[in-house]
This record gives sequence, C-alpha cells and structure tokens, in this order.
Amino acid sequence: MTSGVAGAGRRPGRHRGGRLRVAAGLLVALAVGASACSSALPDVDSVAGTVSQYSAPSHYTDAPVALRGTTTVAGLLSAPGGPFIRDPAGRVVFLHGVNAVYKYPPYELSVVPGRAWSFTPADASRIAGLGFNVVRLGILWQGLEPGTGGPNQPAICTRGKPHDPHMYDAAVADAYLARVAKVVDLLGRDHVYTLLDMHQDVYNQVFRGEGAPAWAVCTDQGEGAPIVASPGRWSTNYRNRWFDIAVRHFWNNDVVGDIQGEFDRVWGTVARSFRDNRWIAGYDPYNEPFSTSAVFDDGQHFAAHLECFYTGRRHPGALEVHEPIVCPAGVPAEGVIPTIEAADTHHLVFAEPDNYTIRHGAGFDLIGPMDYPRLVYNFHVYCGKRSPVTGDPTNVDVCVDHEVAAIARRMKDRTHKATPEQPGGPAWFMSEFGATHSVALISAVTSYAEALDLGWAYWSWRYYDDPTGSSFEALVGARGRLEPTVAALSRTYPQAVAGTPTTVRFDPVSDDFSLTYTPEPRVHAPSVVFVADRLYPGGYCTEVSGGRIVSAPGDAHLLVRADGGIRFVRVTVEPGHCSGR
Repeated sequence: MTSGVAGAGRRPGRHRGGRLRVAAGLLVALAVGASACSSALPDVDSVAGTVSQYSAPSHYTDAPVALRGTTTVAGLLSAPGGPFIRDPAGRVVFLHGVNAVYKYPPYELSVVPGRAWSFTPADASRIAGLGFNVVRLGILWQGLEPGTGGPNQPAICTRGKPHDPHMYDAAVADAYLARVAKVVDLLGRDHVYTLLDMHQDVYNQVFRGEGAPAWAVCTDQGEGAPIVASPGRWSTNYRNRWFDIAVRHFWNNDVVGDIQGEFDRVWGTVARSFRDNRWIAGYDPYNEPFSTSAVFDDGQHFAAHLECFYTGRRHPGALEVHEPIVCPAGVPAEGVIPTIEAADTHHLVFAEPDNYTIRHGAGFDLIGPMDYPRLVYNFHVYCGKRSPVTGDPTNVDVCVDHEVAAIARRMKDRTHKATPEQPGGPAWFMSEFGATHSVALISAVTSYAEALDLGWAYWSWRYYDDPTGSSFEALVGARGRLEPTVAALSRTYPQAVAGTPTTVRFDPVSDDFSLTYTPEPRVHAPSVVFVADRLYPGGYCTEVSGGRIVSAPGDAHLLVRADGGIRFVRVTVEPGHCSGR
C-alpha cells in the first residue's frame, strides 16, 4: 500500500488516510520533544489581543498562476551559526522546494521551449504558486569540462604527481553557465532561489550513471579496454569493481591528470559566475559522495578523504570520532570549499556527508567540524525498503520509522559540527527526500521536518527520462498534471520569521496551521507565511495574537508584524470563516 486512502477528512471530497492522521500527530509530538526549541509557552492571548482576517476562496487551479500582491524573501542568505538560515533582514528563512536535473547532453535544463530538457516560465511560476521558494538545480561536471577522449587515457590515468591535463576550456564552461544563468534568472523573477547542485550518480555513463566527464574515468585498465557495468538496477554499480577504482582515483587524486584539481577548478568558475546573483541560495559541491568501504586507503575512513576534498591538504582536521586526518599527497592544497569561498565571498556552501556511512553501519556522520563561515549541513533521506521499479515503499510504516530516525540522527550530527565561525553548528537542510507517490510517507516526513524547523527539497519536479530514477519520482506527471503527493508538499508554512520560531505546525488532515515565535526587535521586516490557498476551497481565517496583519486578504503571502514589547506572537490559519471563533 503506497498511500492511505481509507477514511475521510474533515471536508467532503478530500480523503485522508487514518494512518496519515496518526503518523502526523505522533511524529509532530516526537519532534517537539526532540527539538531544543520546545518549551512550555505562556498563553499568548493572555498578554496580547487577537486580530482576525477572512480570505475568500481564490478558485485555485493546478494551472500556473502569478503571485498576487506579495512580499517574499529576497537577497543573499547567511548561516551565522545554529540551525537557521537567515535573510538580509535577519529573519529566519525556511526553504521548501524541489529538485530539477537533466542527466543527458547538454547536461543542463534550458529555457528554450520544446526540448526534453526545457524548463519554462510556466514551470517557474507553477513552482512559486505551490509555495516552493527554492529549486535544487542540477549542473554536471561533464557539461562544464567535457574535454576530449575516453576513459583510461595514459596522459590522464598514469600514476604520478598531478598536473594540468589541458581539458578545461573557459569558453565551453562560460557558455554552459550562461545557459544555466537564464534558468536561475527565470526562477528569480518568481522569487524562487536556486541551489546549484554538482550532480552525479555512480560517477559516469560507463557505470550507467552520469556526472564526471569520460576523460576523468581511470579504472587501471588499458585505454579502450571494456568497462563492464553491473546488471540489474543502476545502483548495483556502486558495488562495481571498476567504479570503486575510478572513484578512489578521484578521492586520492593520485594520477597525473589532476582529476580532483580540475573538479575544483570548475567549481571556482561556477562560483565566480554567480557570486553577485542574489537568487542563488548556495552551492552543493558533490551529490551523494560515496564509497562502499568504511575504511578507504591508508587505514583511514572514507570520510577522512571526503573531508580532505572539502577542506584541502593544508587544512586537515579530525573526524567526529577524534581520529586525526592525513590527506593523500595528491589532494589539492586548498579544497573545494575554500576554492568556492575564494571565488564567491557571499553565498552558502551546502556540504553533504558520506552517503554510505550515514545509511549503514554506525549510522552517524564521521566528518568533523570544518571551520568556514557559510556552511549548511546538507543531507538526503531515503528508505531502503522500496520497489526497484517505482521507488515506492514496500512497507510505509518501516519507511516512516527509518526516515524519521535518519533525520533525528542528522539533528544530533549537526550540533557536533560547531566551530568559531559557526557557534552552535552550521544550519541544516534536507536537499533530497521523497522519490515516491506515497502520500502517507511524504506527509509523515514533511510533518517531522517541519516540527524540527528543517527545510527541504523534494525529489523531483519532473521526470526528465532519468537514467538513475523512475517516473514515479516526479511531482508533475507526463501530461503536466500534479501527482497526489502535492497534497503533502504544497502546504501552509512560514517562509520568513522575524524572530525565533518556537513552534511550527501544519496538520495535513485538517490543514490547520500554527506558528509561534519570539519576535526580534532588531528585525524590522515582517514575518512571511505562504498560505496554500489550494487547500482552502471555502476560504480561510487568519488569527494573530501579539501582532497585526499587514497584508491584504487573499494575498499569496500573509505578512505579520509584532506589536511592540510583546514576548510571543502566535499566527494561525484555519479553513472557513472567522465568525464564532
């Protein structure tokens, strides 16, 4: 069973599962108990009056719609320490969004219509209309630096001191990024941020994946020797011996072609290209870094090699288990994070943990603190009990337990990464989850994330004939219709809070929303709540205690300003009229 459909919701025609109701309630309670922010709050109404505002039905349709008279979050985001991302006004920002990646040539989405890789103005406005304010947009190394030749070229793959392989062409990279910039600008016009994701799955096409250019594949075979991919599902190639050799050469950077150095060079080009773009949320340096071995080379955990990749040979730290790191001799002196930060002194870096370690074995992230000023702890959550064809869970309850436990583990991992640059640890973000049509699973995960003040990006927006995915993963179906999972994703939530949020709750059964926060007097911008008016066919009532509503009824974004001297503000949105409340 992929989603609960038995039982009825509170309004005719909107069916919700009993399992969904129970799961959401239990998970929210569990999350509030786990959150450091949770505490007994005074009755806000006892210290402040309540104002109400009714918004009439908007006749919402699933067609793309323009945002109506609204003020949204804009400008460079920051992560000064603690779990929250903040905007230039100092507000706490919540990002909800989707992934969009095209994994075939030209390895990018394009604003040019009528192509398999088209991303249109209708896509952008529809994304914004559903309340999403970020897109994790895929870029691929093989599109930025295609180079020449295939795998196992002696001029690249011979063991030795790394040097320039002469594969980089600035004109090719600049042309590629100019096309990417058009998609970023298209999203920005609808006030949607872009998180640039250097995407890869099983490294390269020879392993039935994508990401690295063919010239950067070294498997210790002669040039032209066949590289045999593993049969079955594409992910079986993570256990392929040739894949293992190829990624070891990348992480060790022990061949003359300077593979990791070239990867870093490309990232420097990307960061310079977008350093002044205010609609870039940040950069995700490497999608799902992976090794099937907990211990890699020289007796070190793979996480040590990954941390060397992030920081560079000059800045070795220690693993979370207090194990000192010795970086391989060929690894660049300055890693990918300082390379990005040298090229772009503004934007965030959304670094990912070792994708294998956090799913297996001890289950915790071994990477230690990295002392940089703009880091976001960025992770993915997927259940292993899934259909190899559709990706839907084979047991929803087991998957809910697994994914909730994974998020709770990442919450603990985040606090262990505190540094002088980010006291309290980096901010955090779940940049992939979902890939399923199970409304029950998605509702449980989004409710739990919400209670922990965790932003997210669903995988994925559309199905672009993904070689490492399934059409069941897309939110928008083949005919352009939204899948039922939209009910769990397009929800009422705060996009910016002018203070410290203490509770954020959305009930996926009743569609009731509540936000409580402690206002920050130094923040002069209003709090911003996206109201998913698709959920309120009879209109909705907004009530605010401790503040006032400064947006018009029916605006896509509810704006709230706190009253002076108030300790707590409470905002609620509920279906129906305000009379009698």
